[in-house]
Amino acid sequence: MLNDPLAEVRVSLTAEGGSCARARRLVREVAASWGLPDDLADDAQLVVTELVSNGIDHGEAPITLTVCKRAAGMLIEVHDQSPKLPQLRPVDPNSARGRGMQLVQALSVRWGTTPRSTGKVVWSQLEG
Repeated sequence: MLNDPLAEVRVSLTAEGGSCARARRLVREVAASWGLPDDLADDAQLVVTELVSNGIDHGEAPITLTVCKRAAGMLIEVHDQSPKLPQLRPVDPNSARGRGMQLVQALSVRWGTTPRSTGKVVWSQLEG
């Protein structure tokens, strides 16, 4: 499946911490199979960690991760069952949390949300 350069890779994830590690491994493997640069794969691993952890923390299971090849990089989509959209919050220097979507915004060429009848998709496009 990963040898097809036009492949779309989709997996279902459970709402538990191990899902973030699984998502990171998948993104790294897909980026390598598509011949994408290591720095793009590194950024994609950070983005997918934030999107999946938000899906676990704030969304509703099941969570679906989709990774698609694009001409200059990849598109990462995380679908969960909650209609609640992610928010860019001001960074609180006294909090260890709350910077995830700021990080996604900084690393993405574009990112956004797409409401669905069954929740939402939060997506990020990365280019290398």
